[in-house]
Amino acid sequence: MSVALPFGVFENVLSQDINKDVANKITALNSLVTKGDFSKLGDIRETVLQLRAPFQLINGLKAKMQNAKMPWPGDEGEKRWQQAWMAIKEVWASKWNERAYFSARKVKIEHNDLCMAVLVQEIINADYAFVIHTTNPLSGNTSEIYAEIVKGLGETLVGAYPGRAMSFVTNKSALQSPKIVGYPSKKVGLFIKQSIIFRSDSNGEDLEGYAGAGLYDSVPMDQEEKRLIDYSTDKLIADRDFQYSILSKIGTAGNVKKKLPKDSYVAS
Repeated sequence: MSVALPFGVFENVLSQDINKDVANKITALNSLVTKGDFSKLGDIRETVLQLRAPFQLINGLKAKMQNAKMPWPGDEGEKRWQQAWMAIKEVWASKWNERAYFSARKVKIEHNDLCMAVLVQEIINADYAFVIHTTNPLSGNTSEIYAEIVKGLGETLVGAYPGRAMSFVTNKSALQSPKIVGYPSKKVGLFIKQSIIFRSDSNGEDLEGYAGAGLYDSVPMDQEEKRLIDYSTDKLIADRDFQYSILSKIGTAGNVKKKLPKDSYVAS
């Protein structure tokens, strides 16, 4: 299950009287960035982290999470809620990370037109994570599913982690015959205890000419554990029966989802 803080919530929080000083500071820093002082991007991110949560947001998010049968961080004490609130603010603040800012600038997208929603999801200590494209993005072939898979959490797949994921294609009419097109070279896997993750979703991710996906941060409440990965000994590579089974199941899942509006999604 998941809930969301939709587009506009950040701007609403920023407009509250309790955050007037933060809003004024962000406006001033934004003006300096517009004039070419890009060193102030980091200052804006730090300023966003000073936001205070309005009671309306706290109560609304609590109600939505409880209705979705999701654990409410505040039930574990004020410290846990503050961890969650900081993670939400870190997602919002990532709108001003250098990579995202200059990527938008390069394609002449007004940075102020970009908005950030936050998807709130439970997270498990996944063995593997994958991304599925229900149209092969390499060839444009609509009859093929293309997927990538990594060990551990999907942040090493969709985030700025070096190395390749394992990739494969499968025809929608022959889902039991996946074909590997790339072997994994990522050296790090991320693992975590059962927790909550706050995922970024910008309104720029589907704009033509702008690859917004992966530019912004997704932040878990709890710290992930980084482990060195040796794929050569992992059963995803070493056990052909297991490999065939998991790739076929991923392909089948992608075919079930093929009628969704977007042509890709992430699952663990």
